[in-house]
Amino acid sequence: MIRINENYSKLKASYLFSDIAKRVNAYVAANPGKSVIRLGIGDVTEPLPPVCIEALHQASDEMGHRSTFKGYGPEQGYAFLRDAIAQHDYAARGCPIAADEIFVSDGAKCDCGNIQEIFAQDVRLAIPDPVYPVYVDTNVMAGRTGPNVDGRYEGITYLESTPANGYVPSVPKVATDLIYLCFPNNPTGAVATRAQLTEWVQYARQHKAVILFDSAYEAFIRDPQIPHSIYEIEGAREVAIELRSFSKTAGFTGTRCAYTVIPKSLVAYDAAGNAHPLHALWNRRHTTKFNGVAYPIQKAAAAIYTDAGKQQTRDLIDFYLGNAKLIREAMTRLGFSCMGGDNAPYLWVNTGRDSWEFFDLLLNRAQVVCTPGAGFGKCGEGHVRISAFNSRENVEAALARIAAALK
Repeated sequence: MIRINENYSKLKASYLFSDIAKRVNAYVAANPGKSVIRLGIGDVTEPLPPVCIEALHQASDEMGHRSTFKGYGPEQGYAFLRDAIAQHDYAARGCPIAADEIFVSDGAKCDCGNIQEIFAQDVRLAIPDPVYPVYVDTNVMAGRTGPNVDGRYEGITYLESTPANGYVPSVPKVATDLIYLCFPNNPTGAVATRAQLTEWVQYARQHKAVILFDSAYEAFIRDPQIPHSIYEIEGAREVAIELRSFSKTAGFTGTRCAYTVIPKSLVAYDAAGNAHPLHALWNRRHTTKFNGVAYPIQKAAAAIYTDAGKQQTRDLIDFYLGNAKLIREAMTRLGFSCMGGDNAPYLWVNTGRDSWEFFDLLLNRAQVVCTPGAGFGKCGEGHVRISAFNSRENVEAALARIAAALK
């Protein structure tokens, strides 16, 4: 008889954002006359930059002529996009990343979920808490953890991010093999300094570990002292994989484009201790299970690296950071301590109370949706995440409602 993958049975009943959607939908159905402002999930609201729209139109026109039509493209991505990424995102920052070390994909979420396939079943995991749920759930699905006991899965070394450490976890005292890091962080909005990242690279080199570095929000960094890439740290090419996305950088949540960097100098080991380049393993997986990103989408992504594209995407990010500044100032005036909002689009608000209770309070009294911190892990309890992704009008209205509801 056919059997299921029983590791799925270890997962919590549903995904965090599905739980939120159910509660919001139930509220809307019961209160049809009340408008709800959503500052929960990290979906963008503003249109694509004009340069991207122009590139999409031009690429679509190309598909209508035999001489310029594109069929199957390279699974790793077209050279014009990979070259632009290597030049503008890495060489410009002194990072020695070659174009053929970049793999274009349809989303960083997909990549961070799929990348664990190339690692052994029994690798020792180190994952932050609080954390983007995909890091944990995909490893549960793969069978790398034990059951969930009191909100945590057995077999994971949890890297606690708390007010005491500024929401930037320290390296663990035990050896681990596969380490997930995200900076600027989702959900906390915290950023890691060069010294902190250097400590992680040194730890990984010492233990022959691999860091999965999620830098999907690097475009929001405004502090010139904060690294945008793990490869700005000496030795990172030997221990780190970096994941990036155009979703937040240029509003591609509806068009889907991202990329993963795997240096050719990065290796992992088989049971006999022999080294294997991870670049080759991921290339094999990528070409077997991925069809590539559509040509017009890649042309639109490449457009952000033009002079006009750089200015337009910066303006877009500045707009969301303006929202974040308003949220941070408003929540601070209400007496809450906050992290994020200056180098990240998220505000991590220390509410001092049950996070789902605070979620329900804002939904029912203010008709504003946030994200309860408990959904991101044990250390998220007592916090909520508020997203800056919305119109200025909606953000201002939401903050006025929150202020009235919390009086």
